[in-house]
Amino acid sequence: MRILFMGTPEFAVPSLDTLRKKHNIIGIFTKVDKPNTRGKKVKYTPVKEYALENNIPIYQPNSLKTEDTFNLIKELNPDLIVVVAYGKIIPNNIIEFPKFGIINVHSSLLPKFRGAAPINAAIIAGEKESGVTIMDIAEELDAGDIILKGTTPIYEEDTFLTLHDRLKIIGAEKLDEAVDQIEAGTAKREVQKHEEATFVKPYKKIDCLIDWNKTKEEIFNFVRGMNPFPTAYTHHNEKVLKVYGVEKLDKIYENGENGEIVDSIKGKGFVVKVNNGSVILTEIKPENKKSISGKDSINGNLFKIGEVLK
Repeated sequence: MRILFMGTPEFAVPSLDTLRKKHNIIGIFTKVDKPNTRGKKVKYTPVKEYALENNIPIYQPNSLKTEDTFNLIKELNPDLIVVVAYGKIIPNNIIEFPKFGIINVHSSLLPKFRGAAPINAAIIAGEKESGVTIMDIAEELDAGDIILKGTTPIYEEDTFLTLHDRLKIIGAEKLDEAVDQIEAGTAKREVQKHEEATFVKPYKKIDCLIDWNKTKEEIFNFVRGMNPFPTAYTHHNEKVLKVYGVEKLDKIYENGENGEIVDSIKGKGFVVKVNNGSVILTEIKPENKKSISGKDSINGNLFKIGEVLK
C-alpha cells in the first residue's frame, strides 16, 4: 500500500518505522524546522531525522489549506494517509482524497481526552488506565469513528514520559493491525459516544503552577503528569522552582498554611503542607541550577522551616 505519513515528534517514530517495514512510504509531511532556543541552530523533527536516515521523501508545508499542498498530495496519490501527532488540522479536501481515507493514532481512549495533551491529562486526572485509539479523521477534532484501541494501566510510578514511551509502542502495534485490516477490507468502525467526550487544551505556563491548596493525591498526580514536560513549578523566594517529583505523606501538620515548608525527613526531602496532609519534595530544580534530589536539598539547606511556596 502507498502511504503518506504525517507526523512530527518522537511519539510518531515507532509508527512510521512499523509501517515502513511492510508498506511503501511515499513521503512524510512534518512540521517546519525551527531553531532551538539557545544557539539558534536549526533542529530537525524526530520524524524528519528518521526520514533522512531511511531515504524517505520529506515535505514541510507551512499550511495544509493551500492549493499547492493539495496539488502535491494529488501528485503523490497515496492509497492511505496516516497521521500521528502531526500538530496540524487536516482540511476536508485532503480527508476525502485517498482511496482508503485518512487515519490517526491518538494517545487516549477516545472519547476521553480529545485534543493536544491527552497523556498529561490522563495522569493528572488520576485515571487508572490509558491507551491509544486508531480512528478515521473527521473535520471535528478527534471525533472520527474508532477502528481499534490498545490499553495499558497507569501505574503509581508512571510519569508523562514513561506512559508516553509505552503508548508510542502500543500505538505502532495497533496501527499495524488497523492498516492490515483496512487493506484487507475487514476493518470495522465504531461511532464515538460524543456526549462523553472530554477535551484537553495545550498547557500554557500558568497551567503548570502547583496549587498547594489541593489534596496530596491531586498534587502527586499533577507533578508526575507534568514530568518532564511541560514541568510543574512553584515559587520560592520569588524565583521559579521546578518540581519533578513528590511523595504523598499521610501526616497532617496542624500548624502552618498550605504550601508551607513544615518539616524535613532525613534521606528524603522537605515536607510541604497541603489540603489533606502533606507531600515530600523528592526531586526539584531551583532557577538556573541543576535538578537535585530531596535528600540533596536538605544537605544544601535549600529551604527553612516556615517558608511558604507560592
